[in-house]
Amino acid sequence: MKTNILLLLIWLTSISCMAQYQVNADQLEKGYYMNPIFPGDYPDPSILVDGKDYYIVHSSFEYYPGLLIWHSTDLINWTPLTHALKTYVGSVWAPDMVKYEGKYYIYFPASNTNYVVYADNIEGPWSEPIELDIESIDPGHITDDEGNRYLYFSNGSYVPLSKDGLKVTGELTHSYDGWKIPREWSIECFCMEGPKLFKRGDYYYLTVAEGGTAGPATGHMVISARSKSPLGPWENSPYNPITRAQSNDEHWASVAHATPFEDAYGKWWMIYHGYENGFYNMGRQTFLMPLEWTNDGWYKLPDDASLSKPVKMPEGKHPKKTYSLNDSFDGKTLNPAWRFFEEYNTDRFELTDENLIVEGKGEGVANSSPILLMPSHHAYTADIELEVEGDAVGGLILFYNKQAFSGILADSKNILTNLRGWQFVTEKDVIKRKVWLRLKAVNNTVDMYYSLDGKNWTKTENSAEVSGLHHNVLSGFMALRIGLVSMGKGKVIFKDFKYTPIK
Repeated sequence: MKTNILLLLIWLTSISCMAQYQVNADQLEKGYYMNPIFPGDYPDPSILVDGKDYYIVHSSFEYYPGLLIWHSTDLINWTPLTHALKTYVGSVWAPDMVKYEGKYYIYFPASNTNYVVYADNIEGPWSEPIELDIESIDPGHITDDEGNRYLYFSNGSYVPLSKDGLKVTGELTHSYDGWKIPREWSIECFCMEGPKLFKRGDYYYLTVAEGGTAGPATGHMVISARSKSPLGPWENSPYNPITRAQSNDEHWASVAHATPFEDAYGKWWMIYHGYENGFYNMGRQTFLMPLEWTNDGWYKLPDDASLSKPVKMPEGKHPKKTYSLNDSFDGKTLNPAWRFFEEYNTDRFELTDENLIVEGKGEGVANSSPILLMPSHHAYTADIELEVEGDAVGGLILFYNKQAFSGILADSKNILTNLRGWQFVTEKDVIKRKVWLRLKAVNNTVDMYYSLDGKNWTKTENSAEVSGLHHNVLSGFMALRIGLVSMGKGKVIFKDFKYTPIK
């Protein structure tokens, strides 16, 4: 067994970035997993341990419905459960999901204020968002031994909460100044973020991110502090930073926004995020790494910890992965992987007879509120069959935001290309309202195809290069997602979406 693991480690150091996803997906070495556990755009993870069940939620930004909750019994295999937010309140940043006295809560910032949603059952129904009327960001919940509830924020301050957790009951009080970053380090900004709190033994532990979410690869880092009171004063860990990319050459960059937690079997872990070197357009991806405790009561990563090495699987029930991005649209509700950009209007679409029928909106891709899905590989094909009704235009695109997108579209008779907002007919009078479209993405080069029968494909003469469509260039904290477009006056009928990784 030791020989097999050694050979696997040697092999892993020599393979390409794309192959690392295959190691993770195929579980090549039984009993081990590879990071990331959420490949693709799953930033700012907040995890909840509820008995032997685990739930996780991420920042959802402008993608609605928002706050998609995932479920797992082993911390590695995850399935989407439900969305906790369906009402648009703006761009949803770093949430914190907690359970208190039998109820579930998610605290989150949006539109320069903070909200909470709650439910009696994790699967919902979830409440409408309740505004907390406080402007700080990245709320982190903690309860003391007397049952008093508090929210910490990224500026190192806290507010008391009502017993039901739905109101702020006092003033914002500063408690923590962070850990001083050496001036010679390359960081984006001091930017303390994402406070997460828990109690172990006699101490409350506060974990924050510092150094800036993006910017230089070496900026984002995990910082730990502890106190005998949830209100401070705080003592910084001698092991700070708990983790940080040491150079721009590392495979994973800007690694932070961590939550340490104890699993259902008494083992400690840290869940956090980071960008992949060369694939910043995939957004911040979620990692899971084991923690160890020192004799003097501090947590740290093991000395040999590496995001590029196999990690021993956590205990728990290990189901076979059944979740897929393929979609035949045969359900009564839209697959939770699909989300609209900025808008969630259930009157705009319907699912019937294995069709997704979407009313056209806007006159261009930018204002069409496309339906988006996050790819999880460096190389893949995405196929869709579509039929155009009326004067609509349908399409298959890669979408970052309203200013940055490219893809292939069709009207009633023509194939169109859209490159960074420049849209034109590329194949004239070749279809009669019905067509199959394909995007083939390989390491940030995207080729475009169409087919009249779903079997024989014709490549257009236009391709896109998309490596620069990410936050460090465009801001917004988004990622490059596959999108279905329905715009203009009419409807587009989508059928049989296929997502196929290229090995």
